[in-house]
Parts: sequence; C-alpha cells; structure tokens
Amino acid sequence: MAHLSYSFLRKAACIAAAALLLACSPKYDWREVRSPDANFQALFPGKPSSHSRAINLDGIQVTMTMTAADVDGASFAVGSATLADAAQAAAALTAMKTAMIRNMGGTVRHDKTVSSAGAPAMTEVEIAGPSPSTASDTRLMVARFIVKDRRVYQIVVVGQEKNIPREQIDTFFTSFKPG
Repeated sequence: MAHLSYSFLRKAACIAAAALLLACSPKYDWREVRSPDANFQALFPGKPSSHSRAINLDGIQVTMTMTAADVDGASFAVGSATLADAAQAAAALTAMKTAMIRNMGGTVRHDKTVSSAGAPAMTEVEIAGPSPSTASDTRLMVARFIVKDRRVYQIVVVGQEKNIPREQIDTFFTSFKPG
C-alpha cells in the first residue's frame, strides 16, 4: 500500500509540474517592432505580419499599411497612412473612426480625447458588439487614433472581451511611438 501511495504522489507531482510549466508558457510573447514602411515602433504580443492596400477615407485616397499579430483570438494591429496634405488629418481620422464603428456594429462605450506631455493628442474609442461566433459573447474593440504631421495612425485591439486582459491592451497602447 505504501508503494501505491508513493506512486500516486509521484504521478501527482509530475502532473502538477507539467501544469505549472504550461501555466508559465507565455501566451503573450511581447516583442518590439520597428516598421520602416509605416514609421512607428510598438510592442506586439506575437510575430506580426504586414500588408498594404489602397483605401478611401471619405474622398481622401491613401495607402493603408496594417501590421498585426493575433493571440488567443484577439488581434493587435497598427494601421498607418500618409496623407498628401497635413490639413486632411482631421477629416481622415474622422473617416477612420466612423468606418471602424460602423464595421463593428456595436455600441460606443466611450469616445474621448487623450493627451499627455510630449505626445501627440489622440482619440480613444471603445466599442462593444455582438460576437460573430457566439451570441452570448461580447466582442470588444479598443482603438486609438493619432496624427503626426502628414501621417495618421490607428492602434487597435479587437476580440472576445473575455480573452483580452486590460493590462495587455495597456501594454500595447503605451508602447506605441509614432515615427
């Protein structure tokens, strides 16, 4: 019987050690990314990929470069476009924000302007909407919109609300530095 207890304890210890190792495996593998094309740097929670395409921001034609990484069903992305004229920035940001809210099909929880010393002013929007996969889950999108000179940026986190810890959103947003 003592042999059985020892064997049981040994197996239990192995299972506990394996569970501990799995719990310690990084879901968010933060890495600094410097984008030469989109002119920014940020921490991404995984290896990002980038693509560019032409878009229309309410009559303003631009090429948007999107750099994104997905972790646990959540997307962390930075979109960037260069405008022909810096005077177009306010209209471009409004068009970006309006399109994002419309595409999400949700309710705006907050929409505020955030500013801090030495950083460009930004607008932050949080939208909650129905999940495309299950009706009982809430999809969350948190986005910041920033202008620097002729360049506009959208920094976005989107996914199931229950899968996006706030500290991960904060890490992503606070790491972003426009070029």
